[in-house]
Amino acid sequence: MLLLLGMRDMLPEEDLRAASTIFNALGSVVRLRILKMLIETKKPLHIKAVARNLNMDYAAVYRHVHVLRTARLLEVFEVGRSRVLTPRKPELISDFLQRTREIEA
Repeated sequence: MLLLLGMRDMLPEEDLRAASTIFNALGSVVRLRILKMLIETKKPLHIKAVARNLNMDYAAVYRHVHVLRTARLLEVFEVGRSRVLTPRKPELISDFLQRTREIEA
């Protein structure tokens, strides 16, 4: 019966958990704006610059960055006393964001 339902092709539990973490991270408009900003600037940005551009305080942006980092969607580098952000696999993130239009259609 499971074969008829295509269950044999389902992702392993660990892959489902990883996907859930990523979808959770992408479930915030603020986090999507952070990713979009980083991809569009095509260069690493300080968290302070991101906070300033989003008109948010540093602590709030840092909490969002933590979620994105946990989902492995961006990297954080320590530069002196500052933290600099860069997206991981920006092409994949951009492609995913573009494909959401297909889901909406």
